[in-house]
Amino acid sequence: MSASTSLATTSPEETDAAGQRLGATLEAGDVVALSGELGAGKTVFVQGLVRALGVTTGATSPTFVLVNEYRGRLPVHHVDAYRTASLAELLDLGLDEMMDGDGVTVIEWAERLEPLLPARAVRVRIAGVGDESRAITIDDRRREGHI
Repeated sequence: MSASTSLATTSPEETDAAGQRLGATLEAGDVVALSGELGAGKTVFVQGLVRALGVTTGATSPTFVLVNEYRGRLPVHHVDAYRTASLAELLDLGLDEMMDGDGVTVIEWAERLEPLLPARAVRVRIAGVGDESRAITIDDRRREGHI
């Protein structure tokens, strides 16, 4: 059974805070799969998430480098699948090893690699762009099979 949470945010600060709340619950091996339109606030959400994991540098979108690595209480692998051409390209980057490693893997544009996502992934959908409020849905599957 998964736990699903829906919330609305009306500012980047609130979206960041939502990321912080999720980040505070993450453990080694967790995978967070983010989806939403360009400009929805995925990176803002990630900034709060990594701060909750003890990362002191600001998270930036890894669109052109594909993966940013951060150090906090756990290693954080921040993947951006927006510009990837194939699933093989992501596998060549070591995505499997990241997701099964000792850190937290956060993936923006996760819908582009759905077949590679583990069933335990926390799925975060952010809807809304520009000055619109954001509707954030978090589907947390980490505890399935452990009840």
